[in-house]
Amino acid sequence: MEAAPAVPGIAGGGACGWGRRGDRGGGLLLHGIENALLDFITGTYNAIGWPGVIFMMAIESAAIPLPSELIMPLAGWKLIEAKSRGLEWVLLAGFFGAIGNTVGSWIAYYAGLYGGRPFAEKYGKYILVSRHDLDLADRFFNRWGKWAVFGGRLLPVVRTFISVPAGISRVPIGQFTAYTFAGAFIWSTGLAYGGYKLGENWEDLRAAMRPVDYPIAGIIVIVLVWYVIRHVKRAWGDDGREPEAAKPAP
Repeated sequence: MEAAPAVPGIAGGGACGWGRRGDRGGGLLLHGIENALLDFITGTYNAIGWPGVIFMMAIESAAIPLPSELIMPLAGWKLIEAKSRGLEWVLLAGFFGAIGNTVGSWIAYYAGLYGGRPFAEKYGKYILVSRHDLDLADRFFNRWGKWAVFGGRLLPVVRTFISVPAGISRVPIGQFTAYTFAGAFIWSTGLAYGGYKLGENWEDLRAAMRPVDYPIAGIIVIVLVWYVIRHVKRAWGDDGREPEAAKPAP
């Protein structure tokens, strides 16, 4: 597979001017991180082309936050639109993105299955995860597992981490793989199409999606805070004091 061509504005394979909005002031740390990711993504495409899609989408699904919202629109622009390729190549981009997501998801899934589950069963009480919590997660995935996996692939933030709890709850690997690929293909194709249509203005797609990231991340934080408070209250009693040991009957 041929590598992506150098695109005007990218010096030495690094990120180009359209990615450097952090220079305008405000949110410098966030923009600095995003610019560094853009350097990595564009450099990867310039070096190896299409295999870079599989490689980087696998990284994202292995519970490492390398945003597909950057990977796939850039693929739509640099690997398709900039090379004057037709719309059918967007489906190929979606296929490669889904392959990468599936491979990375297997890594996270088996980490949850063989590492996370035994760890949670043995040490969960020290990190506020009880056997009851594991049973609840098992019942949830037993009932909604395939749709949770499929839907999770279509949600920013959630899609990066859904594989670990699926592995911990022992979702059947065949079912997990099929619904991961299906959801990832839809997601990857949509983002690649956006980059293909917008071309050099692909970041307008990222700007439009960014407001969605924050509410989802906020909901996750709220749920985590509620979870911690609930379990701390159970452990220490509703009045904030450690419960006394039960006294033997006289």
